[in-house]
Amino acid sequence: MVKSKQIKRIGLLTGGGDCPGLNAVIRGVAKPAHDHGLTVLGIQDGFEGLVEGKAVELYNKDVSGILSQGGSILGSSNKGDPFHWPEDIGDEIQILDRSKKALKNYEAWNLDAIIAIGGDGTMHISNKLAEMGMNIVGVPKTIDNDLEATDQTFGHDSAVFVVSEALDRLHTTASTHHRVMVIEVMGRYAGWIALNGGLAGGADIILLPEFPFNWDVVYDKVEQRSMQGKRFSIVCVAEGAKAQNEEMVVKAKDIKRTDPIQLGGIAEHVSKMISDNTKIETRYTVLGHLQRGGSPTPYDRILSTRFGTYAINLAMNKMFGRMVALKGSEITSVKIEEAIKRQKLVTTENQSVHSALQVGASFGVEEMDHNVVRWIGAY
Repeated sequence: MVKSKQIKRIGLLTGGGDCPGLNAVIRGVAKPAHDHGLTVLGIQDGFEGLVEGKAVELYNKDVSGILSQGGSILGSSNKGDPFHWPEDIGDEIQILDRSKKALKNYEAWNLDAIIAIGGDGTMHISNKLAEMGMNIVGVPKTIDNDLEATDQTFGHDSAVFVVSEALDRLHTTASTHHRVMVIEVMGRYAGWIALNGGLAGGADIILLPEFPFNWDVVYDKVEQRSMQGKRFSIVCVAEGAKAQNEEMVVKAKDIKRTDPIQLGGIAEHVSKMISDNTKIETRYTVLGHLQRGGSPTPYDRILSTRFGTYAINLAMNKMFGRMVALKGSEITSVKIEEAIKRQKLVTTENQSVHSALQVGASFGVEEMDHNVVRWIGAY
């Protein structure tokens, strides 16, 4: 790995899906960098900019006043993987390797290092680029919170806030019209948004990708609440959730993305099944990109700023190939190659799962719903 004698010039990019807190990280990197006499190059639209040569100089004035702004002043993309680069050739799209072009721009810009802000996909790309000779520092970003090496990623808290606020609103209309309301949230193959959002919003049923659910258990929960005089129910379902012996509901496939599967549609499916089998009026809502937009919560502003300042310190100390991570209440770092080994998924041992069960929520799995007493005794 090539290391310059002194770090003078830093590249900065935001990759993958956007989320609140990206600008706070940019600010957390750029301000200390300028104070130490470094120049900062903002690479536009994630790894697309690295391949296509799109970048702008970032000055102190450019990062002033952006702490509370959602999105990214640099732009982002989840279709810019240099190792999986889509190009229109004739009448078809071909997937090519453009990593050498990315390396050429890195060298032409005289960069000593790149700080890459992104989720699992961004970290995988960063690890490959590091193997080619780029000096990389990673900052974990994803609303999905599915990176094993950090206790939490920034963006997750903001997404959960949106979900909990939406559930608060659905409660009032559901109780008024005595309906079942189904809300679909993001998360792909991890159920953290649905779990934490459902717990914060008082969902009666929480359906996660990690726990394939049983339809009869879901119907029984809805009917049981109705018989108890609770004439409405709230179902929070992750986009990657699926019933036992069924496949995930796929909305579309996009070969331009490294992971071509675009999830979506499970809320409509759940809503129809509940309505048909319980005869209780049911409606569904898909939050979609509302979870990615808007200002970051105070928690995410603080976490993003801490991540950014720690990342620039790693770069200035030439600690490359590492990703910033939250462990307990402290910021530290781990090797990127270690950070991407496993995806962080919800397990039955998670205390939030236990808490949800103890306050009466169902995960649509009979054995889990009946094991509350055993878990209570474990504390």
